[in-house]
Amino acid sequence: MDFNITILGSNSAIPAHGRNQTSQLISWDGESLLIDCGESTQQLLRKYKIKYSKISHIFISHLHGDHYLGLMGLINTYHLNNRKLPLHIYGPKGLDDIITIQLKYSASILNFPLIFHLTIPQGKIKLAEIRDLVIYSFPLQHRIPCTGFSFEEKNPRIHLNKEMMAKHLPEVAAIHILQKGRDVKDNSGNVLLKSSEFCEITPPRKYSYCSDTAFDLDLVPFIKGADLLYHESTFMEAEKKRAKLTKHSTAKEAALIAKAANVKNLLLGHYSSRYANLDLLLNEARETFEPSLLSEEGTTYTIK
Repeated sequence: MDFNITILGSNSAIPAHGRNQTSQLISWDGESLLIDCGESTQQLLRKYKIKYSKISHIFISHLHGDHYLGLMGLINTYHLNNRKLPLHIYGPKGLDDIITIQLKYSASILNFPLIFHLTIPQGKIKLAEIRDLVIYSFPLQHRIPCTGFSFEEKNPRIHLNKEMMAKHLPEVAAIHILQKGRDVKDNSGNVLLKSSEFCEITPPRKYSYCSDTAFDLDLVPFIKGADLLYHESTFMEAEKKRAKLTKHSTAKEAALIAKAANVKNLLLGHYSSRYANLDLLLNEARETFEPSLLSEEGTTYTIK
């Protein structure tokens, strides 16, 4: 079962150095989910040969333009391509008005259902459930209402050991029991086949996304133990005063959050246009949290 994050846009307010504004695509078990939608998102989806018609849910963190100005263009393309599948959009108060007024004054009646879900930056809130994947929002500390998102599997994945299966050839009924991670027993309760010997169990996976936010240790409970954490790193420590003023984070502060939350890997992003060389941010983060990575456009990061 795939769990991939493809970076479409990685820069902050304006395009620079070949980098575009924020957008990411999550592929999970055949589902395509979009996080934020900077103005070049549609072009980047085409550039990286992603089937954007399969996108079923779009999550917008907040109403600063670099995170949503590509949304209306994408909606219009879906309409022109005669989309029929529903599109779920999750975002803050006002986003539905922005979409509605543009449809109104362009005299557009969409060919597909557009379903808006309001996000509220208060605590951990369940937004959606797609089979075994649950999506939550949580509050971020920014200049306007802003939410992060966490994509969390509910259950561990259970894989049967092929060698053990070939050796013992259990009956179909026994296989169904083992696939649930349970021992196979006889009528007297005696264990015939141990699940620990026949099954490989992988814990549920988690991807957490923190777009624009000031350094905030209150985030830790929401993102704790994530396999991969995306946390904005707009500035370096030399611009810490600027980060505090604009309610953004430095690469070191992102690393401190990752370390406090005991995540496995940190993905940096939302880079200021003042940095052409991103290795400077990466090195700063790795001094505090070694498993830090740069989010690079067109690159897919897999959670195994």
